[in-house]
Amino acid sequence: MIFTIDSENNITAHATGEEAAATTATPFDSFTSERELAELAKAWPAERLVTIWNSLPGVIPVKKFKDHKTAISRVWKRIQGLGEPEKPKADQPEKPKAERKAKRGAPSPKGAPAKGKAAKKATPAKAAPKGKKAAKAQKASAPRDGSKTAQVVAMLQRKNGATLTEIMDKMGWQKHTVRGFVAGAMKKAGYQVESFKSDKAERTYRINP
Repeated sequence: MIFTIDSENNITAHATGEEAAATTATPFDSFTSERELAELAKAWPAERLVTIWNSLPGVIPVKKFKDHKTAISRVWKRIQGLGEPEKPKADQPEKPKAERKAKRGAPSPKGAPAKGKAAKKATPAKAAPKGKKAAKAQKASAPRDGSKTAQVVAMLQRKNGATLTEIMDKMGWQKHTVRGFVAGAMKKAGYQVESFKSDKAERTYRINP
């Protein structure tokens, strides 16, 4: 087991030096024993050891250590758990997981959740009629007489629809205004507008029946 400590005082346990080099992105120092950690710590200020200790999971924060030796000893003992992540999982967490699985598994055989799922599936089915109602509402709400929308709709409802030029002349709009109106306002109003080129190669719009 090899431990690494980076410039941000994060200590990580690795199986090999190669693994440490591959998984640690920031510059780091490595050590494999309490003695090597002590050698590294000789150049560290006491405050760094306090910071390292306080950053370890499950420790009681301290403001200072009696001396370097005490700090190194406590840090070393504490990080040994980093190298054995499987034991805690085997001894304690697995039981809660088993319990959770049992709890999660318990509802599944019951009929209630199954009915609940069926109810959820039925909900979207009910949503469909709502969509139809919404569509009907859009069709029912005809544009106000004399409005620009009403005028354009009347032109597009003709058998051959209306050309881009005709709409521009009628409404006094520019090309981009006509295109934007057809693509935006008309669709929002619930109209399905067909765009095609006439025999004269003119851009033409028509409302599908």
